[in-house]
This record gives sequence, structure tokens and C-alpha cells, in this order.
Amino acid sequence: MSISMHQLSIPVFERMLGNLSAIIAKAAAHAEARKIDPAVFVNARLAPDMFPFSRQVQIACDAAKGAGARLAGVEVPSHPDTESSFAELQERIAKTQTFLRSLSPAQFDGSEARRISLKLRDREVEFQGLDFLTQFALPNFYFHISAAYAILRHNGVDIGKRDYLGA
Repeated sequence: MSISMHQLSIPVFERMLGNLSAIIAKAAAHAEARKIDPAVFVNARLAPDMFPFSRQVQIACDAAKGAGARLAGVEVPSHPDTESSFAELQERIAKTQTFLRSLSPAQFDGSEARRISLKLRDREVEFQGLDFLTQFALPNFYFHISAAYAILRHNGVDIGKRDYLGA
């Protein structure tokens, strides 16, 4: 049995973004129940030199849509990083999921060997599609999902491993 690049990527991104959305809903309920300004959570960081929660969500969405687009051979959609509330972050996740669902499995045919170039802050890197997905895109995506989860958990939101992994 073989597995396609679409199967290795899109369902993973969609599931984890759905889990992130559910975690954000729990954080919003937590803030409301305890009368905490939601901005406290949206702007929270694990460490002074780490991005805040909102940026972790934005980057997770960017990683998912960027990987999907690059592997499918289509232009990466641009979403401005302006979200400053739970509701806006939920909209960002929904837009990302809608885009991912628009990509057909056929668009991923041969993408394991597709040449992918990325401009990072200080350098440009090149991958073949499979290495891009397994050695860069998925680890980066999971890093930011995990950081977002950890920020909320650290700030008292009642979430656990089941919330991170989903149903």
C-alpha cells in the first residue's frame, strides 16, 4: 500500500487546526467564566523572546497553507497578520482549512520530488517535496501548534493531551 503526499499532509493539517480551534474555544470560555480579558491570553508568551499566542496561531496557519500550496504547485494565499482576538484567530483557522480543502489529491501527484525553495529570514533553502514535508513543514507546524497549546495551558486554561490530539 502506498500513501500519497496529499494523505500525509492535508488531513494532518486539517485535524490539528481543528484541535487548535477547539482549544481556542476552551480558552475563550475560560476567560469569560473567570472574567479575564481575552487579550491576556492572545498576547501571552512562554518566554520573553518567544512569539505570543496570536503569532503562534498565525504561523501554524501559514505553515499549513504554505505547505499545502507548495506541494500542490499553487500560489500560497496571503493573509495579513492582524488578528488580535480569539474570534479573529478562529476566522484565520477557518480560512486556512477552507483553502486546504480546496486542494485536490491530484494536485499533489509527483510532489514528493517537486523542488521547493523557501526564503527564510537569513537564507534560502531548497528541498524536494517529501523532505520539505517531513523535515520542515510538519515539524514547524507542530512546533507552533504545541507552543500555542503550552501558552494556554501555562496560563491556566483547562486543556490536556486529549485536547491537543483531538477526538
